[in-house]
Amino acid sequence: MSSKHPVIAVTGSSGAGTTTVKRAFENIFLRENIKPCVIEGDSFHSLNRVEFREAVKKAEAAGNRSFSHFGPESNHFDKLEELFKTYGKNGTGKKRYYLHSEEEAAEHNKRLGTSLKPGEFTPWEDIPPGTDLMFYEGLHGLVVHDKTNMAQHVDLGVGVVPIVNLEWIQKIHRDNKERGYTAEVIVDTILRRMPDYVNFITPQFSFTDINFQRVPTVDTSNPFIARDIPTPDESFVIIRFKRLDKMDVDFPYLLNMIPDSFMSRRNTIVVPGGKMGFAMELILTPIIHDKLKNRK
Repeated sequence: MSSKHPVIAVTGSSGAGTTTVKRAFENIFLRENIKPCVIEGDSFHSLNRVEFREAVKKAEAAGNRSFSHFGPESNHFDKLEELFKTYGKNGTGKKRYYLHSEEEAAEHNKRLGTSLKPGEFTPWEDIPPGTDLMFYEGLHGLVVHDKTNMAQHVDLGVGVVPIVNLEWIQKIHRDNKERGYTAEVIVDTILRRMPDYVNFITPQFSFTDINFQRVPTVDTSNPFIARDIPTPDESFVIIRFKRLDKMDVDFPYLLNMIPDSFMSRRNTIVVPGGKMGFAMELILTPIIHDKLKNRK
């Protein structure tokens, strides 16, 4: 951890809704005039799109049907931990980008003078100087495994953890709508990822400082036949703080500012799903202020 160069990590599995948290942080950074170094978790995969598909086929041919993006075999855990450590120490490090689409590829090809395709990585480059903090959003921000301990370098860890049926519904609909995958392919991916999900994704939420868990108030008992995603207004968000002695949380203020919110435990507040982004900004803004105050 570092008081001079804070590292913030937002972690959650694919389809969990970390984009909502990312947007809340972006609003805070813009409003408070904070210059972040943004790190995308996908950029630390060790295989590009074509290489990953080939690796899956090879693993399945060898009898391994659990090779996934969630595990260490397809990620640079060592490079990510080194980045967290280096940035926390002196505000520097190496980053790159994973190109998800034609638009992203065109943007970075213009910037770099390259001819990269979607599914590939840009070259490693130095983090620009003068950033106020690091903001990581991805799968593995607080992984602790074997020789890897990402959590020890994180100053603020935020987990995005919808209940698993809702997470699957979001993934099924996203992959079908945006990527054209069939239901069978998506279910196969979920099953293939399950061992790594249990071993590398879920344990991180024991190290996070704050967890945001969306719970629907409609029936999601069979996520594989759900016709639509429960809306925010059909949900509650459970917000759990790991250590109240580590951060000064003004619960009476939050209860007053967020209509229909209530406390379910001494360290847990429940808010309407539609107020999730608003609650994040109320909670996270003073915490980030404290991090930057210590930095100065």
